[in-house]
Amino acid sequence: MARGVLHPKIYDTEASGDLLTLASMTGFARADATLGPLSWTWEVKSVNGRALDVRCRLPSGLEALELPARQLVAARLKRGNVNLALQVSRAASATLYRLNRELLHQLAGIVREAEEIVDAAAPRIDGLLGLRGVIEVVEAEDSASDRQARDALMLESLGVALDRLAAARLEEGVRLGAVLEAQIAEMDRLTGQAAAAAAARPETLKARLREQIAALMEAGAGLPEERLAQEVALLVTRGDVREELDRLRSHIAAGRELLTAGDPAGAGRRLDFLSQEFNREANTLCSKSGDVELTRIGLDLKLVIDRFREQVQNLE
Repeated sequence: MARGVLHPKIYDTEASGDLLTLASMTGFARADATLGPLSWTWEVKSVNGRALDVRCRLPSGLEALELPARQLVAARLKRGNVNLALQVSRAASATLYRLNRELLHQLAGIVREAEEIVDAAAPRIDGLLGLRGVIEVVEAEDSASDRQARDALMLESLGVALDRLAAARLEEGVRLGAVLEAQIAEMDRLTGQAAAAAAARPETLKARLREQIAALMEAGAGLPEERLAQEVALLVTRGDVREELDRLRSHIAAGRELLTAGDPAGAGRRLDFLSQEFNREANTLCSKSGDVELTRIGLDLKLVIDRFREQVQNLE
């Protein structure tokens, strides 16, 4: 067989990984190659997935490529539903044909038998040759070494396609990173607003607590002191959102660190977990709020967190 040639056509294979810290699970790439009369194209596509799920669509006779193809994917990607498709064609000049003599003799006998029954002109030879199966396509027999060289180059070209897919996923990760960074900045802004809201100020809490204690004393003058102390402590706990705000600030710092940690393969899962923690604190903030302004801020925060989590689902 002739020496194989790879034809990069779509993506530049030069990686800029030093600048990229996130990888998307969405991407597409392809790679073409030739080997003698054979030419083929790999197309690889990936979408979101909880784990790594690889599906292969290979031509008949090339099933042995599936296992090494899966290994190549696993060496480059950690998560996502990945579809591999291989299309192979052979140059027309290399196609061989042969006459199916047995079938042609059988058809000729049928023609002679038909002539005895029907008074009609006998079919021409070109008509017989045009019947399916009379002319057969003969596949060239490759040696074991030829097949080994072909398979090696096919896997090499798959590696090129997967490198391009990984680069495309990193490029998309840059875009997602910018979106996530803006959303974390918005969370930070809203957390600052919540901290500055009247309901979060210590003097406001004290005034509200005095009113609630007075109402409690008036409604239950006969309450034991121990029970009264418990009720007061409960009021304090319900009205104080400073702990939730502190945790939100801590989560915001953790989110920013993950966006620049340089771990594209693990950031997605960690940020997904962090988005759940964001949501938990925002829910608690809203449930504790007795102030319209603080409630509005908490709801705005929940909307940003929901959008944040939607984007995080796209990360590897």
